[in-house]
Amino acid sequence: MVNAVITLIMLVFIVFLLVHIILPTPQAMAKVYIGGTHFTQAEINAIIEQYGLNKPLYVQFLNYLINVFHGNFGIDTLYKVPVMYLLGKFIPITLEFVIIAIILQVLLGIFTGSVAGMWRNRVPDWVIKALYLITWAMPVFLLATLLQFAFAYYAKVLPPFNIANPLMIPPKTITGFPLIDAAIEGDWPYFDSLLQHMVLPVLAIAFAGFGITTRIMRASTIDVLDKDYVKLSYMKGLSSWQVFRKTVLRNSLIPIITLTALTFGFAIAGAVVIEEIFIYKGMGFYLYQSTVSLDYVAILSTTLIVGISVIIANFIADILYAVVDPRVRLE
Repeated sequence: MVNAVITLIMLVFIVFLLVHIILPTPQAMAKVYIGGTHFTQAEINAIIEQYGLNKPLYVQFLNYLINVFHGNFGIDTLYKVPVMYLLGKFIPITLEFVIIAIILQVLLGIFTGSVAGMWRNRVPDWVIKALYLITWAMPVFLLATLLQFAFAYYAKVLPPFNIANPLMIPPKTITGFPLIDAAIEGDWPYFDSLLQHMVLPVLAIAFAGFGITTRIMRASTIDVLDKDYVKLSYMKGLSSWQVFRKTVLRNSLIPIITLTALTFGFAIAGAVVIEEIFIYKGMGFYLYQSTVSLDYVAILSTTLIVGISVIIANFIADILYAVVDPRVRLE
């Protein structure tokens, strides 16, 4: 836990420092807070005084950390509302499709990696290797654009952008997660629209990341197959399917758990590009708009939230590790 807190503080400090390198003077920072192109020197001086932009950097950083630990992320300089309000609005939208994408990515990677490992150096292994190398090497924005062109503009079976049909009235916000809120309200037409619009962003993230899961799963499967206890299972007369299901799969999943936690961070990062392509207005879209407009407060806050999310993902991975491998409990 201490390491997690130190990691977060260092993360925020690095972004804090980079922002001050881009905006090196209090006047430059104050202009970003004000926004627009028309402002007076009196307005700039008032902003500098209000936010303490003329204080030493270490004082500004300590003040920011204190506010963060009190749940105060400041006022967004672009939207002129509390950052916490915007994060509460955008984060659930991103988490909803990113979590679904990661689940699909892991399941796809486990399946293809297992098949490639069980059939190593044969046709299934070669085909799977070619597929995951293509998607793995392809930039995520290119993969997303190709999916958009193929299924939305050419085949016309899926909507090209937006979270849902803009002509439909969204359900009342209850949890902040659109799919869950639509299900609670029983608004199934809107629920169906959400699912259709979610398919392409989910596929883009899942296809972009399943290659690494496939490769690790393949290597893990091959490693487990060479163990003596697996050979003993075959000697007992068990079929290949029984050996795989009872022995190989469970032991092969151990490195995938840690990989999934790391994948979560990459998926959140990929969401920035994905949401911009599909005009999917979640946290990635918000971060992109904030970066373009040098929205200092939003950049720091979003970075902190992403860092917390990755740390939580790693904590969950540690718990799952103990479930899959009981020996972890003894350490």
